[in-house]
Amino acid sequence: MPKVKITRGKFNHIQACADDNGIIAATAMDQRGSLKKSIEKLRGQSITDADLTDFKKRVTKVLTRYSSAILMDPEYGLPALEERAPGTGVLLAYEKTGYDASLKGRLPDLLPEWSVRRLLEAGADAIKVLIYYNPFDTEEINLVKHAFLERVGAECQALDVPFFLEPLAYQDGMDETGLEFARKKPEYVTRYMQEFSQDRYGVDVLKVEIPINIAYLEGSRAFKGGESAYDRQAAIEHFKVAAAATHKPFIYLSAGVDDDIFRENLELAAESGTPFSGVLCGRATWKEGIPIFAKGGGDALEEWLLDRGVKNVQALNEVVQKGGKPWYDRYGGLDNIEVVG
Repeated sequence: MPKVKITRGKFNHIQACADDNGIIAATAMDQRGSLKKSIEKLRGQSITDADLTDFKKRVTKVLTRYSSAILMDPEYGLPALEERAPGTGVLLAYEKTGYDASLKGRLPDLLPEWSVRRLLEAGADAIKVLIYYNPFDTEEINLVKHAFLERVGAECQALDVPFFLEPLAYQDGMDETGLEFARKKPEYVTRYMQEFSQDRYGVDVLKVEIPINIAYLEGSRAFKGGESAYDRQAAIEHFKVAAAATHKPFIYLSAGVDDDIFRENLELAAESGTPFSGVLCGRATWKEGIPIFAKGGGDALEEWLLDRGVKNVQALNEVVQKGGKPWYDRYGGLDNIEVVG
């Protein structure tokens, strides 16, 4: 394999988000609207911005002791970064939370008062953007999304900072947790991994979904019973095909499933030989703390995190260290990378 050139800023900042073995074992804490609604529903009243920031501070303070990096939003989470463990990398979200449901296509938008430069000044080692993507959507819709990501990629390239892209597959009019979409999901994930590996987007690390819905995998611990979408051999093949669609380092997101289900997904990824480079996992490790915080406040959440939250992260890390591969292995290893600039 010929030597791969990576600019110094991108290389150093990806390394800052990885552990000593080159594995990205990151905690996601950039949830905004959905987290606020969950807390308010359980508390039975509105919460303040300070309440949301307090939640983020508690999670950051405890879980970054066991994480290589933290993903945070700049709207409510910047004070929480002061609580992170020394040596923890920082990814900052650049996109607005959610999407405008009145417009077709779940079109993306950026936080208007932020730029890559400003996120860097706020402490970012890397920039994260989430985008909803259907590879079979209309050309008009996907053209907008492609151009949008090209702009973000160019902005990151100009400032020599890594670009982490999080595509989420969807199909309007279809339940994305249902059987019909479970059958479509492997192709959707494979297609977007292939699309956004093109150099024109400037993506450095793909943060991707598990290419199957394990709740419809016959014989899995997560299987709900009834009709399945795949057997074990088919599921393993879906992992392999999706991984082969990219030459970029990629990490898996938890998509809010329970921590034991996410670990089962990662065990299957390891069994399939998928060269994933780690995880960016949020709700799977800390979502059970939401009702604790809603009823008992920050101190109660921190107490829960120190027990159950830590155990969740440690169990996840054990699976990731067994199955994950260093991000630089995608380029032939550290010796095959030429750091330039």
